[in-house]
Amino acid sequence: MEQLEATVEGTVFRNQENGYSVLTVRAGRSEVTVIGTLPELSPGEQAVFTGDWTEHRTYGRQFRCSFCELKTPTTLLGIERFLGSGLIHGVGPSTAALIVAAFGEDTLAILSEHPERLCEVHGVGRKRASMIAESFREQQSTRRAMIFLQSYGISPALSVRISRYYGDRTPEIVRENPYRLCDDLEGVGFKTADRIGLSLGIPPESENRIRSAMKYILLDAAASSGHVYLPEDELCSASASLLGVSPELCNQALHAMLISGVLQSESDDNGIRRVYLPWYRCAEQEVALMIRRLMLSVDPGRYAGVSRAISAFEKARGIDFSPTQRQAIAGALENGVFVITGGPGTGKTTIINCILELLSREHETVLCAPTGRAAKRMSEATGAEAKTIHRLLEYSGEQGAFTRTEDNPLETDCVIADETSMIDLMLMRALLKAIRPGTRLILVGDADQLPSVGAGNVLGDILDSGEVPCARLTEIYRQSGQSHIVLNAHLINSGKMPLLNEKGTDFFFERKASLAEAAQSITALVTTRLPGYLHYPEKERLALSVRNIQVLAPSRKGECGVNSLNLRLQEVLNPPSPDKPQFLWGETLFRLGDKVIQTRNDYRLPWRRKTAGGTEEGAGVFNGDVGFIVGMDPENHLLTVCFDEDREVTYESGDLEDLEQAYCLSVHKAQGSEFPVIVMPVTPGPPMLLTRNLLYTALTRARNLVVLVGTEQVIRRMVENDHVIRRCTTLAERLIGTRELVP
Repeated sequence: MEQLEATVEGTVFRNQENGYSVLTVRAGRSEVTVIGTLPELSPGEQAVFTGDWTEHRTYGRQFRCSFCELKTPTTLLGIERFLGSGLIHGVGPSTAALIVAAFGEDTLAILSEHPERLCEVHGVGRKRASMIAESFREQQSTRRAMIFLQSYGISPALSVRISRYYGDRTPEIVRENPYRLCDDLEGVGFKTADRIGLSLGIPPESENRIRSAMKYILLDAAASSGHVYLPEDELCSASASLLGVSPELCNQALHAMLISGVLQSESDDNGIRRVYLPWYRCAEQEVALMIRRLMLSVDPGRYAGVSRAISAFEKARGIDFSPTQRQAIAGALENGVFVITGGPGTGKTTIINCILELLSREHETVLCAPTGRAAKRMSEATGAEAKTIHRLLEYSGEQGAFTRTEDNPLETDCVIADETSMIDLMLMRALLKAIRPGTRLILVGDADQLPSVGAGNVLGDILDSGEVPCARLTEIYRQSGQSHIVLNAHLINSGKMPLLNEKGTDFFFERKASLAEAAQSITALVTTRLPGYLHYPEKERLALSVRNIQVLAPSRKGECGVNSLNLRLQEVLNPPSPDKPQFLWGETLFRLGDKVIQTRNDYRLPWRRKTAGGTEEGAGVFNGDVGFIVGMDPENHLLTVCFDEDREVTYESGDLEDLEQAYCLSVHKAQGSEFPVIVMPVTPGPPMLLTRNLLYTALTRARNLVVLVGTEQVIRRMVENDHVIRRCTTLAERLIGTRELVP
């Protein structure tokens, strides 16, 4: 390793995501190129770069830096260039020259120790002097902290967040206990903290390390598998394996965490201890209790003349409900809480329309769904306004905070929630808190679809408990009887092979043996073949394809995975051109017009939309929201996305890590959405992904047409694979237990 002491001349290139930079620096009389992952440096700054000399075949001799240490500028020119670089608020090149002229080589000492003397500079008053001093102090503190953090491999964006949170004490706090980063800052995981901790020499058997690992394993189990708890033995075993320590140490740490209340536990009927993060255990208890109270707050069977009212609706609409469907309508009208579950084509929408019409005579009813797309579908199907649950509860802009709560409940007589298989435990708790006693709650969903992305198995547990009145619709409603999408979905759900390539249907299969052939076929289907088959106008083919044809994939990896297909489809559906600005962020190339998806809930991101009454503003963009890039500023790494409900959101560099291309989506991400056309690879992959309920969920996302590309063997394998990873939840038990808790 060599050291190069130099003054920064300028930045040739910088990747804001990972900090990789190409700098020109001056060492003595020579101008040198320095490359590497570096903090953001400005002209005039002096640094000692540690690394090695390399020879690039195009750019010649370069210094590859692995670490850099900032030095305070010492020359008058260096100080002036540093102050005037734009890093310090209130100081431009001209003001920098005046400050240096006034204080000379003592300038930086004055700024640090006697900033009040800035008032001696012509044109600098007290307010401006205070702003300059504060900005200088923050900048110096942030830079020191960033250099410290980046030496442990933390990205520049995350380094900024950490240093802003802890301020001057960042190095001290991180050295003392790096694992507190996991608790204090969202986005810092155990593995990042552990890398720092081990580098600092913290012993592998440190109690802080073990406690942090256990919380991480429980959080990861909730996020990746939907578990609300883990059995004690499984938690300790996973922790010991992750940390490389003995299970006994993990048991000791767990015991201490249970005593302090950091974690909570309870034993099942077999004496197996379940370990919870406190907020999930509390949420399950509250959801069970609130459902029971709602059930008891409405007298069952008080809706008079329901049979005659249903018959009148049938006559007016020219339809005939089956006995099960009539029971579903009556049950929804006569119970405090009622569940309607069934697959596609079983008449759920028509039943909702009947319930709405009958209730609207005497009661006010609101409609909601967990996603914007699901709410939009509900509005189109019923002709009534449907809102996302977040919008219904009037999300206030603070993380997890809703305006509508038990202290400010919804002013309505009935709430109908659609796509409830997608509602996770925490969102269901928020919804129930906002429903006052005496209000009917009707939950509609398909229990055979994939469960929610978030923790819990709310719809499945409610049905499994047997405590909540419900109607299970199994008969295909005759209006949908001609659809092979509906027919095949039900065949698959019952463990039978779908009917492939029957003439005149809405369900097609294209046989492709290899992954490469399947990927090529999917690209051709989306760009030319299906637009031609669907008679899209030539000039609008690409735009209509992007909006109406959705590719879904079971896996993210591989040639027919989400990542690879997104790259392919972006190039053909939104090709580069001089009038389309673009920029690279990490490994993702964003281009004006791209179809994108938000990958996690971000409660703070502001949005705006134009309405007849002016501009409406709010906050919150949620996991699974799909939109289009409608504005872009490549120089400043800014882009604007228009989501459903015409919400426009501007993303800055720090927010872009939560945005991905959406030309191809995972089946999980497509839950709650419906698309005119679905194209999906059915190619070899991990058995845990190629399951019956994943295939069923994918097909039921299509409204008009499905095309599967791959092999019959994979389809058969998916149909036969009815293995569903059972989530560790206890809501069903708690619902049963509420029989005795509520009088």
